[in-house]
Amino acid sequence: MRTIITERRKNRIIEVATHRQHSLHLVLENIHDPHNVSAIFRTCDAVGIPKVSLIYNYEKFPKIGKKSSASAFKWVEKEKFSSVDECFSKLKKDGFRIYSSTLKPNSKNLFDLDFTDKTAIVMGNEHRGISDEAADNADELFFIPMFGMVQSLNVSVAAAITLYEAARQRKLNMMYDKSELTEDILRIKINEWINKK
Repeated sequence: MRTIITERRKNRIIEVATHRQHSLHLVLENIHDPHNVSAIFRTCDAVGIPKVSLIYNYEKFPKIGKKSSASAFKWVEKEKFSSVDECFSKLKKDGFRIYSSTLKPNSKNLFDLDFTDKTAIVMGNEHRGISDEAADNADELFFIPMFGMVQSLNVSVAAAITLYEAARQRKLNMMYDKSELTEDILRIKINEWINKK
């Protein structure tokens, strides 16, 4: 049975689908807390990320409720990987530069990175951070500058700060002003969203 939607809802779907940033991607590696995953998906939807890669080869995949994600899972696709190599190989094949978040001597300041190219951002486990493999195979490592006694942020907060810096740069470059998709593919995506239940 076809879902009936209002004209206002349809226009909102068209607007949001048009602004999706298909050249911006997020990778979550072994995030343990389902509330963190839910919060990150909400941020992804807010900044227009269409898909998130989930690497789970150490932690158990978290059970995430629709309520805590505010239905973001409905609008942000997810793909699961069992290894960093599998995920990174696909991203590099698709032309993404990979930026991994970690506190290492050679990590760059977040605000010195360029997020206007095809970029994948990697966030790691709440306690261990990213794996050595995710660090060694990234194109760049980065950290979020902090000026207090605490050395790290909650992963969902760190993801939000990073993604909104990417969104800020992209907004300045007018990357939200038109779709990155062809008209035909955008039309297909809009129709898929209109028919979601």
